[in-house]
Order: sequence, then structure tokens, then C-alpha cells
Amino acid sequence: MKTKSKLHSFFFKKTDKKNGTFAVTLAATLSLVTSMLPTSYWLASASVLGLSTLSSSNAHAHQQKMAITTVLFNPRTNNLEVMHRFDLHDAEHAVKEIFSGDADIMKSDKTQAEFAKYVAERFAIYSMNKTELPLAFIGTELEGKHFWVYQETSAPAELEGLYIQHNALRDIWHKQTNTINIEGKGDIQTLTFTDNTELLSVKFTHQ
Repeated sequence: MKTKSKLHSFFFKKTDKKNGTFAVTLAATLSLVTSMLPTSYWLASASVLGLSTLSSSNAHAHQQKMAITTVLFNPRTNNLEVMHRFDLHDAEHAVKEIFSGDADIMKSDKTQAEFAKYVAERFAIYSMNKTELPLAFIGTELEGKHFWVYQETSAPAELEGLYIQHNALRDIWHKQTNTINIEGKGDIQTLTFTDNTELLSVKFTHQ
């Protein structure tokens, strides 16, 4: 009852806007309220806030689905080497949605081959006159937290630029982002496929 009486007097004390009594009254009220709460309350609140923030960060990071592809011009072979890198966690979920709930990209050679075929069917490189370059499948690799798909093709005699299409996983996840780095022909150039982007291009400067 004593505590209630103190709070009552703080809330209903007359205020004088000229001398700042209201501000002092409010500050004193908050100070009294917080001092009445046990330490365990603040520890529990901090713990909940920390867990909530961590969960939110993890959820946000988990929603960011990305794949990175490198298109490398190899002057020794005159080939364009294509290396697709997928997050293994995303690939695990993707094969179950694309194929079946029993699909296992970790242990099944069949699933790995099917996923590689799926990627190959949704990735294409075109010359500047829009002629598609025939990409040959080289293989796959499971490395740590990533799954790789490798392809290559002969580079056109006059390689002035490229058009590229990359829709892998974008047909099942709208927020999927596919980034392509083109290397070996001057400065590294980057293409990013998001939302409804279907075809992007790069041009090479003559050295």
C-alpha cells in the first residue's frame, strides 16, 4: 500500500510547465517503477531480447538464398569454364522440392546427377549475336558446405561479350539470387539475377 501511495502522488502531482516540474515528475516516476522491479526481471528480459534478436538474425540469414557462378575464360584451352556453387543446405531442400522427399544430395549419386541436369537446363550462355553456346557437363563436387556443378564450352573466335541466363532455383524460390562473376577477359564483371530478371549481358574491352 505504501508503494501504491507513492506512485499515486507521483502521477497526480500538480505540474508547472514553466519550471519543468512535469519532466521531473515523469523521470521520478520511471525511476521508481524500475527500482521496484527485481533484478531477475531485467536478466530475464535481457535474455529474451537477446534470443529474439538472435533468432531474427538467423531467420533473416536463412531466408537469403544465393548461388554464385564463375565464368572463367581460360586462354590456354580457349574455353569458357563454368563453376556453379550452391549452398549445400539450400541444395538439400531444393532437391526434395524439385524431385521427391526421398532425394538426398549428400549421399545419392543419382540425386547429384539429377540436380546437375536441373541446373544445366536453367543456365545458358549466348554470343553477342544471341547464338547459344553448347555447354558440356564436366561433373559435380561436394565440398564442405557447398555443392558444385561444372560445365565448359569453347569460346567464340571473336569474344566481344556474352549474354547469360541463370534461373536455377529461381523457379522454386522467388527470393533466390544468382550472382555470376565473369573473369579472364579484362576486369572482373558481375551480373546479378533477382526478381524477374531473365537475361543479362557483359561486353569485353579489347586488350
